[in-house]
Amino acid sequence: MSDDQQVKGNRLDPWLDAYAARAHGLRASETRSLFAVASRPEVVSLAGGMPNLKDLPLDQLADATAQMIRKDGGTALQYGNGQGLPRLREQIPEIMALEGITADPEDVIVTTGSQQAVDIITELFIDPGDVILAEAPTYVGSLSIFATYQADVQQVEIDADGVVPEALETMIQRLEREGRTIKLFYCLPNFHNPAGVTLSEERRPRIIEICRRHHILIIEDNPYGLLGFEGQTYTALKTLAPNDVVYLGSFSKIFAPGYRVGWAVAPPAIREKMKLASEAAILCPSSVGQFSISMYLDNFDWKGQIEEFRGMYKGRRDAMVAALDEFMPMCSWNVPDGGFYVWVGLPEGLDAKDMLPRAVTNLVAYVSGTAFFAGGRAGRDHMRLSFCYPEPVEIREGVRRLSEVVSRDLELHDLFGPTTTSSPSASPPRHPTRSEES
Repeated sequence: MSDDQQVKGNRLDPWLDAYAARAHGLRASETRSLFAVASRPEVVSLAGGMPNLKDLPLDQLADATAQMIRKDGGTALQYGNGQGLPRLREQIPEIMALEGITADPEDVIVTTGSQQAVDIITELFIDPGDVILAEAPTYVGSLSIFATYQADVQQVEIDADGVVPEALETMIQRLEREGRTIKLFYCLPNFHNPAGVTLSEERRPRIIEICRRHHILIIEDNPYGLLGFEGQTYTALKTLAPNDVVYLGSFSKIFAPGYRVGWAVAPPAIREKMKLASEAAILCPSSVGQFSISMYLDNFDWKGQIEEFRGMYKGRRDAMVAALDEFMPMCSWNVPDGGFYVWVGLPEGLDAKDMLPRAVTNLVAYVSGTAFFAGGRAGRDHMRLSFCYPEPVEIREGVRRLSEVVSRDLELHDLFGPTTTSSPSASPPRHPTRSEES
């Protein structure tokens, strides 16, 4: 390499000047950066969204998988169809039917987790500077994808009933007056990650009508829809507007994330473009993963397993809320009806991101609310606590440890005032505690 070339980069990365502009926007996920420390056995992790797999029939799955390899290994270990295994595409509508969704197998495209589906859709629709609307807060993994494609993410206020239609309309009108191009509205309508709320039935057709009127495609990301603690499901946006919605599902939360298998149901023209984009990127999703999941759906009581998951996660939700009631009455939080997460509001003046190193020192981990916003200081007054993976006794101990950190920071704030200034206008509304609701 010549001296001239060396000068254009720096000592750490001589190719710094050669990257595409979008590469400079890549940032480490706040959740991923926690995994190394949170995986230490002495740390109670309330950070990760890992499902609990201990209740799966692992011995039976191992035997069935071995049998599948012996029977279909020559096909399962080979390259597959870019749209996905035909048998699995027939089974996926059976899963969606549990939520009242009608889907044709031909409209299903299997992806490497629903994350890949978000990536494909963003690649297909977004030019640099185009606007993607999302909830405030929203899923951190999708924010990373949107940043990679240089989208301008504008986040819309939510409350206990999900995204606020009036706020959505107001934001769209403002952006249109500014001459902006709005392509997508990305939302998690059921048991939201991280906020834990669910879009009310009354608001769903209103959201669709607003987006349809302004010609904005809806991306309905629904990994938690079957995990309502009382078995409740909600009307899918896809059901209300089949031609205006791309629906995303995943086996990661209702079976196992290690297979990395999700799916999208899209209008035919979008589906065909998604198939081409998927083949260009990865050729085809994992065939052996698809065969394994298809085998599981054919030979195991997967509906009963989902029912067991609901009861188990409800118990862990109850343990989390009880611990918050006991140890952290100075905070506020929602009480989710399904899913994996509680969205905790800190007392005024405290900063979740600044507090995190002190929490880890006290052997507990969480995710700062800042991870779920597109830049700025929004979300610093919130934290996401996950109850999906730890046992109830670990949840209680983790919240107790966390309360010690919050209490110490609160004492320092009372003595010396806040060390940072948050942006209240950018933060989502706080949800009441259980005691405040009763």
